[in-house]
Amino acid sequence: MSAAKWLNKIKWDDQGLVPVIAQEAGSNDVLMFAWMNREALSRTVELGEAVYWSRSRKKLWHKGEESGHVQKVRDIRLDCDEDVILLKVEQADGIACHTGRHSCFFQKFEGGLNDGDWLAVDPVLKDPESIYK
Repeated sequence: MSAAKWLNKIKWDDQGLVPVIAQEAGSNDVLMFAWMNREALSRTVELGEAVYWSRSRKKLWHKGEESGHVQKVRDIRLDCDEDVILLKVEQADGIACHTGRHSCFFQKFEGGLNDGDWLAVDPVLKDPESIYK
């Protein structure tokens, strides 16, 4: 299958992006959610490390380029609707979140409809001040 053909199979959104879920290969923990464009996915395949598209910075973002928390890609999957990508990764230092936590999904809803709140349930593994200089 040519490069264009495998990339063309993906249903990119109006901005040329596809949502991506990063899941830890060993534990199956969902680490983070991000976006990729065609170039980010091509670079991910080429490098064997996750490269995303930063919507806020409007540029490619090689995960770990500042923090060192690189994601080694072990498997790439496309969902049944061909509009979401799942990356199975090995997360360097076990930290995927810019808050210094293992996962970006560290806030858990507790309580009921009227008294509920989001509580941080996972510890900070490393102070973000020491990660980002």
